[in-house]
Amino acid sequence: MAAKRIVTVFGATGRQGGSLARAILGKGEGDFTVRAVTRHPESEPAVELERLGADVVRADMDDEESLGPVFEGAYGAFLVTNFWEGMNAEHEKAQAEALARAAGHAGVQHAVWSTLEDTRDCIPRDDTRMPTLQDSYKVPHFDAKAEADRYFTEAGVPTTYLRTTFYWENLLDTFPPQPADDGVLVLNFPMADSRLSGISFVDIGRTALAVLERGTDLIGATVSIAGEHLRVADMAAALTEQVGVPFAYRPLTPDAYRAQGYPGADETGNMFQFYRDCEEHFTAARDLAAVRALNPELQDFRTWLSAHRTKFPRS
Repeated sequence: MAAKRIVTVFGATGRQGGSLARAILGKGEGDFTVRAVTRHPESEPAVELERLGADVVRADMDDEESLGPVFEGAYGAFLVTNFWEGMNAEHEKAQAEALARAAGHAGVQHAVWSTLEDTRDCIPRDDTRMPTLQDSYKVPHFDAKAEADRYFTEAGVPTTYLRTTFYWENLLDTFPPQPADDGVLVLNFPMADSRLSGISFVDIGRTALAVLERGTDLIGATVSIAGEHLRVADMAAALTEQVGVPFAYRPLTPDAYRAQGYPGADETGNMFQFYRDCEEHFTAARDLAAVRALNPELQDFRTWLSAHRTKFPRS
């Protein structure tokens, strides 16, 4: 029996990388084994991955010398950066460039880079519809990843560019429905009547695994994914039905959303405005039938919600 091929997984204790690690480890007879990269191998999520069969190793994207060893001997890699940790686009690009150099030097045969669109292709830097952030970006956590795509080409890394989207799990923590004075739980995203492309992070991992399993077919390709394109009002209706308490969609304007003042409110407001103003372009890039052909278990919103409805507040 042939030895399993190693996939080095960054973000292995986070959502995207963790979902891929579990997808691989859940396939007992699969082709791959997981080398899970973390800054904190002693953490509970890392220990759990080791229990499941992963080889847990330490590396830090801010310490380029630590990256080379975790790629050595690996067939593939899943590469993801976390803008939200420092909320600095230039820092995120520097991390991506370090990953690309290390993967290229080690001769990784297939990298999956978790990336996003450049929002300035739709809303140019000088467009006054939304503020320009960090000197040159409209939505920095999108635009920095898009700019970083070229690092993988320059480093000669055979790469599939996996463009993701809004996690439905954000409704449970990052963007939870807010209780209103009338007892309704409110979604206030500044989306007007535009559709929001959403996905469960579990399906990001499953789809990334399918990309790796396709071998060389998708090297050089951009694969844009979502589970469903859904108006936020319809999300609120589904929540009302499945959770059993009233939810409503009461959208703020983009300016009002940005003015909330929490860390990253301007970034987030711009993100939702991009989803709104560039809806047709963004959703058209995410052919749900094509995503489902890669990942037959792809969940639509109601399927995901049925498994998570007890996690939502009821007042």
